[in-house]
Amino acid sequence: MADRVTVIGWDGSPLTTAARSALNAATLVAGAAHHLALPEVPPTAERIRLGSVALAARRIAAHRGTAVVIADGDPGFFGVVRTLRAPEFGLEVEVVPAVSAVAQAFARAGMPWDDAQVVVAHRRTLRRAVNVCRAHSKVAVLTSPGAGPAELGLLLDGVHRTFVICEELGTEREQVSVVTSDKAADHSWRDPNVVIVIGGPAAHDSGWIAGRDPGTDPRGWALPAAAYGGEHELGEGETDRIRAAQLARLGPRVGDLVWDIGCGSGAFAAEAARFGAAVIAVDRDPDACARATAVARRFGVQAHIVHGIAPHVLESLPEPDVVRVGGGGAAVVSAVADRRPERIVTHAPTRDAAELLGRNLSEHGYAVECALLQSVELDTRVWTERKRTVVFLLSGLLLDRTA
Repeated sequence: MADRVTVIGWDGSPLTTAARSALNAATLVAGAAHHLALPEVPPTAERIRLGSVALAARRIAAHRGTAVVIADGDPGFFGVVRTLRAPEFGLEVEVVPAVSAVAQAFARAGMPWDDAQVVVAHRRTLRRAVNVCRAHSKVAVLTSPGAGPAELGLLLDGVHRTFVICEELGTEREQVSVVTSDKAADHSWRDPNVVIVIGGPAAHDSGWIAGRDPGTDPRGWALPAAAYGGEHELGEGETDRIRAAQLARLGPRVGDLVWDIGCGSGAFAAEAARFGAAVIAVDRDPDACARATAVARRFGVQAHIVHGIAPHVLESLPEPDVVRVGGGGAAVVSAVADRRPERIVTHAPTRDAAELLGRNLSEHGYAVECALLQSVELDTRVWTERKRTVVFLLSGLLLDRTA
């Protein structure tokens, strides 16, 4: 096993005294090609091109001597330190830190970043990274080959964002470019790069917590109709109790894309967005679309509102993770199920309609749960009934997509 493993973060600045001392004593050095070309790397040291960190860690664990790993930026921030410290390798790791690429990117752009989301985009996580860019007004994306600015721009089709693209930070070839998201695919970008994605309502200045300040949201979920303007009656499937059950079954989260088909007032869409999910809300009624847009603006969340008739309008939408079907019946539920989201919720006013929807979901391979929800609002001063709602709530779970 290696006697000692030192991880050196490199941000393009001259190496510190601690970093040079570790390299002078190294008998093995792992890093990218530009790291191994640094003049401070001892000519007699074994060199490992750093591709798979896990494979490099196994070679380091078998090495008898002193090992150094060089990584771009802060190696403890989405970096190699987590893998090297995995118990199966048994390595004792010392870190010489550096400025993270994200901090450098925001510094070059002259922008604060305590209110930003930070995501990593690989081929396997690109869609989720794009969903975060849909849902939040300021996102830093640490890209990788095949999941760079061009791919981000293509997948954000229909959503306007501004990209600040920082290429090869800390090197002589460093370059910062500002383009709109729809133009990002028109260029070739050099790796490594960081993309700052900006757009939508301005983030709140929290001053005490990184990312979105939860204190700016109203307290509670499944808020009553008054929270959404109150001038319009909420639809049958939008009452606060039903919305609470819908949210509980779908569990929207950061990185998800939620479809809200038949969005009505926009109440469900706004609450799903408050969980940090990206939301596409669809309705055939232009007045409903206008109300949903106003509600999203009132709550300071991102929601892509689409005016169109389901199921036809769904064909051009990106793949959803979870879906609420607020209207359209079996034809829309079938079209949604064909897209294989992990979870679907819908409702029906009668048992016959519920049986049809449940059978439809089952035939598409979903495990179906159906509950009869009855909600009675009471005036506690005189204990009289104000309003009664009875509805069948159906939820479908696609077992082969559960995570």
